[in-house]
Amino acid sequence: MFKAILVEKDDAGYRASVRELDDAALPDGDVTVRVAYSTLNYKDGLAITGKSPVVRKFPLVPGIDLAGTVEASTHPGWKPGDAVVLNGWGVGETHPGGLAQRARLKGDWLVPLPPAFTPAQAMAIGTAGYTAMLCVLALERHGVTPQQGPIVVTGAAGGVGSVAVAVLAKLGYQVAAVTGRPQEADYLRQLGAAEVLERAEFSAPGRPLARERWAGAVDSVGSHTLANVCAQMKYRGVVAACGLAGGMDLPATVAPFILRGVTLAGIDSVMCPLPERLLAWQRLGIDLEPQRLALIGAREIGLDEALATAPALLDGQVRGRVVVDVNR
Repeated sequence: MFKAILVEKDDAGYRASVRELDDAALPDGDVTVRVAYSTLNYKDGLAITGKSPVVRKFPLVPGIDLAGTVEASTHPGWKPGDAVVLNGWGVGETHPGGLAQRARLKGDWLVPLPPAFTPAQAMAIGTAGYTAMLCVLALERHGVTPQQGPIVVTGAAGGVGSVAVAVLAKLGYQVAAVTGRPQEADYLRQLGAAEVLERAEFSAPGRPLARERWAGAVDSVGSHTLANVCAQMKYRGVVAACGLAGGMDLPATVAPFILRGVTLAGIDSVMCPLPERLLAWQRLGIDLEPQRLALIGAREIGLDEALATAPALLDGQVRGRVVVDVNR
């Protein structure tokens, strides 16, 4: 038996609760992991509250991240005792996820726990930090350098934004952090932001083209914010778009793309190929400085607390990361 959050939907409605499950409830897979820590991401908040149809199979254990130790394996790449991390692959959406004490998975979905991190630290980074690193890699891949000008990061006080600000600052970029929480300005400057901007500057409908300001951008918000960021890009600037906290729509025009040669690079962390995952985690071990990871911090909670924390996360009331000790 093991404890897990279980999301159910039936004639009685949509609900999430902590349950005791039998090992027979584990799905097919070639690796069984004893989970040490998981996280609470925006997508997990949606799954727990039912505010968006994230979960597509019921009943299901949510949790798109986990870190733990291999208990059993028939996969050639893993053996009992290996420390592993998982992000995405539909886990917590169509496959039982990490908000449980045990998980059975495909070995091809796992990456080794980087030696730079403990399991708890890896989950303090989680999908949010891993996605932020994918955004940074996309900017680099498209040739954006610190010499070309400042980088704007939207949703900067959230999980993705916090890691993006910290990593970009470490790499020598001048970072402008956009947030709807002005009380977090000191925190963002400590992470390395050179400038902190009010979300209101970006969240209202704007012009098709605006003054050129940014060489690159990391956007986790979408909607008008992403449209305004695109309109403010410098010639041949690059926007890495990875989220939709402000909405799925993109009320923009083609003007930035055909008049300034702006690149809009979509970042998908769920089905990202293994080589890119390995590189992202390797780079996090190098470019996310321990003191800045500590500053981002991680509020550690137990499984029961995750149920109450999910709505606050969706309401933008949670700074940084939430780590879930599944054995607490």
